Amino acid sequence: MAFTKANLWPVNGADGNTFWYYKTADAPATVDTAGYFTNEAVGMLRVADLLFVVQVDDPAAPASVTDVSLHAVLSNDGATVDLSDDLLAATVADTD
Repeated sequence: MAFTKANLWPVNGADGNTFWYYKTADAPATVDTAGYFTNEAVGMLRVADLLFVVQVDDPAAPASVTDVSLHAVLSNDGATVDLSDDLLAATVADTD
């Protein structure tokens, strides 16, 4: 799956930086690959912004969450956005 701008929302901003929520079927390792966020996001994401990524089975109608991760924007040169690796790995489980 590729980046989908409609699934990226700003949650809050402080000191010129923004906290983002992104819903996708892609794994965190895919999302944090340099260039994953296309030109549509280059004008939105800034260095030091944080992204909370929720991996779901189907972003259009999610029935289950499979993973959550937190990433920082490390660079944005106007053409390519690069995120950090997962800062907080958290696999979703329901053991009851």
